Amino acid sequence: MAPLTTNNETRAQIRRYFYAEHWKIGTIASELGVHPDTVRNAIESERSKALSRCGPPSLTPYIEYIRITLEQHPGLRATRIYQMVRGRGYSGSIVQLRRTGGPLASAKA
Repeated sequence: MAPLTTNNETRAQIRRYFYAEHWKIGTIASELGVHPDTVRNAIESERSKALSRCGPPSLTPYIEYIRITLEQHPGLRATRIYQMVRGRGYSGSIVQLRRTGGPLASAKA
């Protein structure tokens, strides 16, 4: 593998290893010969860009339904709730549901 000569190339390689190949931060740092903080910074800068591009969460219309469902059935897993809201028209990802559902589940406790 040719050495990475520019910062942009290094960042692109870090993001590819992390997001596409699912490598751990330490593994990426060792492979590229960079500090783990460099890897974290490249990943976090990409995450913050993604968050700033996001509009309002598409899960918003379903939050009350999820809250009521969790109150009635606290043992339901996120995958089952995901199937239920998909049936009601939710088109987002299960990751978004988990981010929202976790705080909803802990708020009722």
